[in-house]
Amino acid sequence: MPTDSSSAQEASRAGQATTACGCDSVPVGAKGLAPLSSALSALRECCPVMPVEQVSVSKAAGRVLAEDVYAELDVPPADNSQMDGYCARVADIGDGAWLPISQRIAAGQPTSPLASASCARLFTGAEIPEGADVVVMQEEVTLRENEDGTTEAWLPGPRIPGDNIRRQGRDVTRGTRLIAAGTRLDAAMLGLLCGQGLSRVSVRRKVRVALFATGDELIEPGQPLEPGQIYNSNRVMLSQMLSDFGADVVLAPLNVADTFEATRDALATAAEQADLIVTCGGVSVGEEDHVRPAIEALGSLDLWRLAIKPGKPLALGRILNTQGDSVRVVGLPGNPVSSWVGGWLFLRPILGEMLDCDALRTLRSLRVRSAFSANTAIRQDHLRVTLTPADDGQLEAHAFPDQNSAVLSSCVGAEALAVIPPHAQISPGDSVECLWLES
Repeated sequence: MPTDSSSAQEASRAGQATTACGCDSVPVGAKGLAPLSSALSALRECCPVMPVEQVSVSKAAGRVLAEDVYAELDVPPADNSQMDGYCARVADIGDGAWLPISQRIAAGQPTSPLASASCARLFTGAEIPEGADVVVMQEEVTLRENEDGTTEAWLPGPRIPGDNIRRQGRDVTRGTRLIAAGTRLDAAMLGLLCGQGLSRVSVRRKVRVALFATGDELIEPGQPLEPGQIYNSNRVMLSQMLSDFGADVVLAPLNVADTFEATRDALATAAEQADLIVTCGGVSVGEEDHVRPAIEALGSLDLWRLAIKPGKPLALGRILNTQGDSVRVVGLPGNPVSSWVGGWLFLRPILGEMLDCDALRTLRSLRVRSAFSANTAIRQDHLRVTLTPADDGQLEAHAFPDQNSAVLSSCVGAEALAVIPPHAQISPGDSVECLWLES
């Protein structure tokens, strides 16, 4: 598997990579390393947006809404009681009054206009009868039985009109935009959709992703390790990240042999089945790193090698399948942390483009106070940090002590990536930018 150490061989001169779709070439800087901004620009160019499909609302969690949804109903559809109690007219209650109970109303039952100088027993969610303008909670009410068998209720006063009443349209007003296109649907949004009586909704089809790792040293968990072998941790990790970001992994072979032919054939097969190809490993400069030349043999390379840490080896390219479609390829480095960071920095935004979802296109940035020291050379660093409020209320970023790109435990529990610019020296107390990790 490739390494991501700063001592890896650097390119001897700068250059430019051209794209296969007429996009601008990607500028590269010192020692042939492209900045992160160039990589993100290249990543987003010419990405196809997924088609629209109808799915059941009950199965739409995490899906990206394809069309604005407007409310066709007021919610609630009529004034209703927000508690169990008794409704009446404020004028009839005055400073307090005994009022006969003229009707009993449960949620979902039709009502009749409230008789003059009377009250109605009603329950949470029950519709307010015409004429009533206040609800008194049952704990404040005293009941008495009359000799004729009727019941009266003592409603203390004075009262305020509208007390304990949920007005029609308080939650949702008919005609307003309920949820905007491009929104990832969560549980509360599904509730809003169901509250409008919708059973199906238009969403973007999930991005079909082909994911495979390269490396003869990789074996699957559960198998005995032979000398020189390691367990394949990246395949399941990246598969879960892709799923969290709204993709559907449709092809994930256990491993691809470290040969040019096997890598080329795997890429060609993936291009026939997937909207996006993600590879892990084989993108560096070693003799056993075949992803880059395989991409170039089947299509074109947009970008290779970035001025970031971890994750300098990165291959962005395109492969033309037999249907004439250009399928994007993202080749991540094989070191576990480099793959994990690359998932956040590159896989999430490209899925945001393909799903037309702004929430996925960028990670939220916030400035916090550093609780660590750091120094950078020519590459921008991304430290795994947790965020903790200090005694003065300010957020502090605490870096995992070992930030090596092979130490996957630095990612467990990480809440953000602290972005350290090139040629920077950070001391405790300095302000640093952090990218909040939220799927």
